[in-house]
Amino acid sequence: MRRLQELLLGPRFTAANASSGSEIWVLGLCYKVSADPNNETLSVQAFEEFISDFTSRIWITYRKGFECVGQSKLTSDVGWGCMLRSGQMLLAQALVCHYLGRSWRREPGQPCSQAYLQILQTFGDSESCPFSIHNLLEAGHPFGLAAGSWLGPYALCRTLEALARADREQSQKKGGKRALPFAVYVVSGEAEGERGGAPVLCVEDVATLCSKWREPTEEWTPLLVLVPLVLGLDKVNPRYLPSLRATFTFPQSLGIAGGKPGASTYLIGVQDEQAMYLDPHENQQVVPVTPENLELDTSSYHCSTVRRLPLDTIDPSLAIGFYCRDRAEFDDLCARSSELAKQSNGAPMFTVAEKSAPPKPADSCNLDLEESIPKDPSSEDDWQML
Repeated sequence: MRRLQELLLGPRFTAANASSGSEIWVLGLCYKVSADPNNETLSVQAFEEFISDFTSRIWITYRKGFECVGQSKLTSDVGWGCMLRSGQMLLAQALVCHYLGRSWRREPGQPCSQAYLQILQTFGDSESCPFSIHNLLEAGHPFGLAAGSWLGPYALCRTLEALARADREQSQKKGGKRALPFAVYVVSGEAEGERGGAPVLCVEDVATLCSKWREPTEEWTPLLVLVPLVLGLDKVNPRYLPSLRATFTFPQSLGIAGGKPGASTYLIGVQDEQAMYLDPHENQQVVPVTPENLELDTSSYHCSTVRRLPLDTIDPSLAIGFYCRDRAEFDDLCARSSELAKQSNGAPMFTVAEKSAPPKPADSCNLDLEESIPKDPSSEDDWQML
């Protein structure tokens, strides 16, 4: 049974197979697991710190027994909600960074903090919870989301963007506090991520967004940056793997919503060529969360088993997330991303530009058909063709 489970979910990540001496990166933090037999104490300590970090990340899985989604009779998201759950985990990590800080760790057996419980409550499986699967489906309706249907990373990113916009408009009408305390910016290409070429993070567009989004007392609003990508056809093009791996070293890293073909996971760390992830494919009973119940058992929101899979086997369609608390962190993200693009050997996952590209002339499409087709299509780079 264990071998079958590991075949389906990936092998467990243990101290024994982590002691290669390579660094473990988890959402911007590094754990140096030494392979030196004379340095065993340091190795064990680093691995324990890594486990504490991993098990503190909020784990959101399939649930059963929730109220019907919309007009459907579905009371569970088994078989279709994994990308939504992956997106919820990425969003939850952004909220943890915002309210609790990246260094926050869960302490089993200790009373929960209200701030932590408030984060969990927003992901409850009810229309009354701002980031429930119910409200994600409502916000994503224009992008084809429907109860019982699977969605891709690009639609997920646009759904989170729409959810943030709706939350802001609602708070402005009622004068209440926003459930989402930051703006959401989706990095995309000329045709909203549908055509080839590397998507562009435009600094000018982000500044404009933040100026509209910020509170009167803020100089800059916190920001969630989402980058939906297609990095290959059937599998990730090997040229992207170094850049993909490097994003986990960014202090702003929120990980990746993606993972296995047709079965989304939440990738949060890497060691060498292996990625570590939280898997939403476990059906659990709904657990009502209230911030007042400090003794609540929240163990179903945390995973103690570290799973891993080769980075080069993940689905090429994925979404990378970054959280920037202020302008300095955003500028640092841009600098790191620009340097990563320079080191990509002509195959950047995305690029950074100060200003938006000027609109193309209206007659730019009236090109000679023969000129518009490459003479040798097979010579084009794969990333340009996607």
